[in-house]
Amino acid sequence: MTSSVLLERDGHVAVITINREDIRNANSTPDVIEAMVDVIEQVNRDPGFHAAVITGAGKTFSAGGEFKLMESFNTMPTIDVNHYYRHHGIQRFTRALYDLEVPAVAAVNGPAYGSGFGMALLCDLRIASETATFAMNFSKLGILPGDGGALFLTRAVGPQNAAEIFYTGEPISASRALEMGLVLKVLPFDEVLPEALRLARQIADRPGPALRLMKRLLREAGQAQFSGFLDLTAAMQAMCHTTVEHKDALDRLKSDLAKRAAAKAAKP
Repeated sequence: MTSSVLLERDGHVAVITINREDIRNANSTPDVIEAMVDVIEQVNRDPGFHAAVITGAGKTFSAGGEFKLMESFNTMPTIDVNHYYRHHGIQRFTRALYDLEVPAVAAVNGPAYGSGFGMALLCDLRIASETATFAMNFSKLGILPGDGGALFLTRAVGPQNAAEIFYTGEPISASRALEMGLVLKVLPFDEVLPEALRLARQIADRPGPALRLMKRLLREAGQAQFSGFLDLTAAMQAMCHTTVEHKDALDRLKSDLAKRAAAKAAKP
């Protein structure tokens, strides 16, 4: 049986693909959630991964919620729906993705709707196809973004843009997303994954331990008090100063400086 989420290794880059084209890569079904949680745990455990690319199979990034699953919630007791969301459903997916330790680049190859939009927002960087559209279409369904997307969209585009997107439920184009700063680049469909991989490889070329700490630091920067943030920075920096990767970088720098000094001294 083909896995609902694929994990491939490209050097130090983990390429993670939701592989359910039959449901437009909806990320709320139990099989996708379990597979994504497993894949992220694999990446976090493996120090050989320094960065990740996240995408959807085919021409859809992710449709978010799956209709039959949403329909079933309509007949369940409220407390059971709440429990499902927190412990079995989409929040398990988003908690796992939030806890991904390496920098993540979203290759948004097509529509990103609902919790699929939220999935893109949980990535650190986003490259979008010209055919990509983004929508928080919950208001049209009379429900809310139960995946945490309201928090991350507001942080990404500000309260007013987020309010327009949430309240209207209308999709925005890739070009509008670029204007808002929601995506880094907009490219033709065939160039999206290669560009995401190029960027991820560039990131992954940096020392892995520092990248994982840097991602944690950037997350904390959005919510920490200054004094506590400085304490955290000092603790993380102390850890980085003792790594083999940092020593190797210093050795290379020392060698480069010696070569420059020798070349300067050799000039008449």
